[in-house]
Amino acid sequence: MKEESAVKFFMKNSAAGTAGGIAVCVVGHPFDTLKVRLQSQPIENPVYNGLIDCCKKTYKYEGIGGFYKGVGSPLIGQMFFRAVMFSSYREIGSSLGGKKKRLEAYKYYVAGAGTGFCSAFVEGPIDLLKTKMQTDIINSEKNKVPLRYKHVFHAGKLIIGQHGFKAVFQGLTATHMRNIPACGIYFGFYELARTHFTPAGGTVADITLFQQFCSGGIAGFFYWSMTYPTDVIKSVMQSDDLDPKTRQYRNIAECARKLYAEGGITRFFKGLTPCMMRSIPANAAMLFTFEKVRVLIS
Repeated sequence: MKEESAVKFFMKNSAAGTAGGIAVCVVGHPFDTLKVRLQSQPIENPVYNGLIDCCKKTYKYEGIGGFYKGVGSPLIGQMFFRAVMFSSYREIGSSLGGKKKRLEAYKYYVAGAGTGFCSAFVEGPIDLLKTKMQTDIINSEKNKVPLRYKHVFHAGKLIIGQHGFKAVFQGLTATHMRNIPACGIYFGFYELARTHFTPAGGTVADITLFQQFCSGGIAGFFYWSMTYPTDVIKSVMQSDDLDPKTRQYRNIAECARKLYAEGGITRFFKGLTPCMMRSIPANAAMLFTFEKVRVLIS
């Protein structure tokens, strides 16, 4: 690929990816806030007694804005995260032979897994800031202290100022543990669905808008339903104290052991309901928007 075409390729995927990322934030962030809060709260004396109680208290004490707590981080980071995500996917797919033809199903999984590895370096810090904002009220209620973070920039400034730049990468290994298989599943099922909807003798470009939307929803459903426990571990580790001296979890194995001791196997499925409620519409909106914007600017 020539340098000029490589730049054009990256810019096209960046623009389309940013549009898709904005769509997923607008549609899915309220569900994500509920998910993270239910995942991260302590089992003993929890702030929220289930999904409905979490909804009620979030609205009562924070209003509609409470459901979008921490949205600034993923919204601002979409340009970088989705650019890396979709450009990596297209590049890896092309290197596997998918530039001019459809790939075998397993190669889409490989391309997706590689994408998950690359994108985690960007998504990790974005998710950490988001998680800190979303769980700030839990720490406030638990420790009877005022809310710590005013907005995402304030959170970033405090975290980096007190703990150094490396602090934003807390939970990165757990992010990789989730992203590598999850993105493989995500793009694998996405391409599988698009292939299924392709009319005989046609190409994926011939599928309808509704079928495109459904393909994204199917991908999102399997992404979350098949890898959810790893997301719980990631969220819990990112919501943990940033100071190594007071941190509860030193590594993934210790986190998994302690979570299991807290509530058995069901502890790894806390927050699953809002997650699955989010998975289909949010991911359908993202991939649908990405594909359509990509076509428009081509």
